[in-house]
Amino acid sequence: MRKLGRPTDQRMAMLRNLATNLLWYGQIETTLHKAKEVQSYAEKLITKAINAHEDTVKATKTVVNDKGVKTKVAVVNDGPKKLAVRRYLLKKTYPIKEVRLPKETKAAYEARTQDIKFPLIEKVFNEIAPRYAKRAQELGTGGGYTRILKLDNRAGDNAQMVVIQLI
Repeated sequence: MRKLGRPTDQRMAMLRNLATNLLWYGQIETTLHKAKEVQSYAEKLITKAINAHEDTVKATKTVVNDKGVKTKVAVVNDGPKKLAVRRYLLKKTYPIKEVRLPKETKAAYEARTQDIKFPLIEKVFNEIAPRYAKRAQELGTGGGYTRILKLDNRAGDNAQMVVIQLI
């Protein structure tokens, strides 16, 4: 592991931040050495999500409405494996708040996001993991979820700049 000229706590916070932004936005621009480190970090998170994204348990829940009438509702909960990975991802990434869309009313935004407590984790399990699980089955290989594209050197310190993106 590269030290990147930082103490351990600062380095781990930086990697956590870079990985969070990579998973949320799909690509980020950074230096070559930081990109190589975050590539390893992010691919481990994606691999864990791929291995657990289908682990669900069906259960019934009794709900009482305003009039006191009890009804049974079928719910789908995370299985033990998916729950463990969900907690691991929460530990290894920062929470990101869902962005309000242009011209979206406050009521529409709240209705759209009321059931989503951690949007990044939901995105990883609902979009990223199924996409890469399908890709892994088609290609018969795991890993290789990111790519690094080199750009020009930075003007101030001549550092090699790159774009790291999810494939």
